[in-house]
Amino acid sequence: MAKLVECVPNFSEGRNKEIIETIIDEVRRTEGVKLLDYSSDKDHNRTVVTFVGSPEETREAAYKLIKRASELIDMSKHQGAHPRMGATDVVPFIPIKDITTEECVQMARDLGKKVGEELNIPVYLYEDAASSPERQNLANIRKGQYEGFFEKIKDPEWKPDFGPCEMNRKSGATVIGARFPLIAYNVNLGTDNLEIANAIAKKIRHIGGGLRYAKAVGVMLTERNIAQVSINLVNYEKTAIYTAQEMVKMEAKRYGVPVVGAEVIGLVPMKALIDCAEYYLQIENFDMNQVLEARLSE
Repeated sequence: MAKLVECVPNFSEGRNKEIIETIIDEVRRTEGVKLLDYSSDKDHNRTVVTFVGSPEETREAAYKLIKRASELIDMSKHQGAHPRMGATDVVPFIPIKDITTEECVQMARDLGKKVGEELNIPVYLYEDAASSPERQNLANIRKGQYEGFFEKIKDPEWKPDFGPCEMNRKSGATVIGARFPLIAYNVNLGTDNLEIANAIAKKIRHIGGGLRYAKAVGVMLTERNIAQVSINLVNYEKTAIYTAQEMVKMEAKRYGVPVVGAEVIGLVPMKALIDCAEYYLQIENFDMNQVLEARLSE
């Protein structure tokens, strides 16, 4: 059977539709890959793209995306609520079918080397491809963001894995890696107080003593005038969506703030949603084979 790998690059542009479509066209024009989804957020000023394909074509499409983004996005002028350090901020490879994590790690290394050498962009490897334990966590690498990296990159401990040892003013720096499927899950609060969202995020994320496989940050949705807890669940089998949802609700109560909605960015595994249905509906002994669409796809 053919090997299948997923790639979910994040770009620091969520407002200019022409730029976004021009970048995504690089996937559309690459044979052997399929564009599954893309979503943009004006407040985050960020676009998340999801595509799948064979290892070779997926890696080639990722390179084309990074190259096009470096031509069209100027990080020196970028502003947005989401933490970021580069025009192409992060590029993970995720094993889907008949491909190992080790193969995805090699894809990340090969792509990182090419981006560093040919595009003159500093590249850091993260998660399963990380060159050291300190670089496994994306938040550790990205700390200081674009503005702070002009000094951070001079620290020998933060020498890039590939590319120049100085910040690219226009394109910033890029993080490339291999990982387990991630769920980007955001919870909206019934308040315009960003400090409350930040306080809740601090409580629920692992680095703050919260959920083991959750990363979180508070952001402001300016167009709706509400605060949001933006969450990345890096292993939904060990930290479920419903666990994050309930902890946000619990922490919000101390401030007298309701949860008014939630959103999933990009794609989500069916099992993650079934786990939520099983939890909230209290379904006993539920099995994936009871899902009609799952049986039809066999």
